[in-house]
Amino acid sequence: MGRAGGGKGGGEGGGDKERAATIGAAAEAGILAIMPPAPTDRADRDPATRFVLVHTSHAGNVGAAARAIKVMGFAELVLVAPRHADVLCREETVAMASGAADVLVRARVVPTLADALDGVTHASATAMTPRDFGPPVHAPRPFFAALAPRLAAEGARVAFVFGGERFGLSNDDVRRCHACLSIPTAPGYGSLNLAQAVQLLAYEWRQALGAYPVVARTPAPRRADLPAVEGALAHWREALLAIGFLDPAAPKKLMPRLQQLVLRAAPAVQQPHIRRGIPRAALRSASGGRSSHAAGDAPPGPLD
Repeated sequence: MGRAGGGKGGGEGGGDKERAATIGAAAEAGILAIMPPAPTDRADRDPATRFVLVHTSHAGNVGAAARAIKVMGFAELVLVAPRHADVLCREETVAMASGAADVLVRARVVPTLADALDGVTHASATAMTPRDFGPPVHAPRPFFAALAPRLAAEGARVAFVFGGERFGLSNDDVRRCHACLSIPTAPGYGSLNLAQAVQLLAYEWRQALGAYPVVARTPAPRRADLPAVEGALAHWREALLAIGFLDPAAPKKLMPRLQQLVLRAAPAVQQPHIRRGIPRAALRSASGGRSSHAAGDAPPGPLD
């Protein structure tokens, strides 16, 4: 496994300033819109969570991983001996981060996995278990459901460890972890991109800790009242009579059924003119194109 970046230490001091300046220049050039960290009241309740990428080869995956963890409310990214020592400030990294510049600025580069796991109380590897022996393998969702409450109560620090794109994690790296996580995939094809795997685990971990609410982008519609519904039905009855669809001598249950259909649809107060427009057009056609002056042709009401 390539270790071209293995000799470079953590991004502190001058490294952070240089990286921040590079990211800032990229943002001014339109490559990246820097977004501030999203405020959340979960930070104090969640276990401290670290995402560790080991021997990463592609700069784009580092940026995409930063974006993936930020969107789920996490911020700590550590790289172990990446292929490129300057990966955190490469143009492709910055572009793929797409608003997660703050995660890149705070990210660290360390030479070994032992350094990356310093201070961690629970580590989960995303890899196949070694054939001879190794940590137990779990699907993320049920495992996280049991793990999250315990780690939150303990105030623990958790790390998720991902191997490089070409060879994954070594057996020695896997054995440093408490558990192996296996993302369930189709039997015939289980290949996931590194950043995709980071996104999936970040999402499942967020769900286990407490999901963010879904915020509706449109207001709930205000439903029409019964008098408005009855008015629309009277208009429809007039049109159905005019075109001969409704036989007044043998109406059967057409109008009651139509009434139930409309009530099940729960029409909103403000809608296009379709509810009145259709019977209005039918009446106009039935009268030979002349405007109707029946009560049903009154100006549009609340159901229009």
